[in-house]
Amino acid sequence: MIHLAILGSTNGTDLIAIHNAIKSGKLSAQIDIIISNKKNSGILQKAKEWNLNHIYIKQIKNRKEYDEKILKKLKKYNIDLILLIGWMRILSPVLIKAYKNKTLNVHPSLLPKFAGGMNNDVHAKILKAGETETGCTIHLVDEGIDTGKIILQKKTKVEPQDTVETLKEKVQKLEGEAFIEVIKNYKTNN
Repeated sequence: MIHLAILGSTNGTDLIAIHNAIKSGKLSAQIDIIISNKKNSGILQKAKEWNLNHIYIKQIKNRKEYDEKILKKLKKYNIDLILLIGWMRILSPVLIKAYKNKTLNVHPSLLPKFAGGMNNDVHAKILKAGETETGCTIHLVDEGIDTGKIILQKKTKVEPQDTVETLKEKVQKLEGEAFIEVIKNYKTNN
């Protein structure tokens, strides 16, 4: 069984796919803790609803000190992978080094294209650029922004009628699928 920690600041849409895969037995994993830097985030609401272990850690500006607080919580568990699901903070080297090659981020584009952007801004840029395909990227977290080793990419067509909202919906579906695939592969490769 793979032990997961999830860091999230937003709605945690990808958490739904992961949680459902675990509950249905399609994924041999356990969510040990969900941490959010936003007290009223959707990801914390989902954690409460599903009775998953969760905690809100109030934001502070100093990234190193904040990540040390996260590390203190994570050390209570035997975490195999940390998943960043809508985590709107840049990790400090202290957390990256503590979970080297065990921290995964999802980005809503086919990296390296549109690196550094977030959420709807990325989809808007994809549409403006006239891209014919987009998707998501699961990558290892390193000290750069969206520069870590790419683990998996999933693609979808950009249709002429697509909007930011329709593109976001298509990509988020792929993100959940990608996380599940990467977690399964982690199990078989480690």
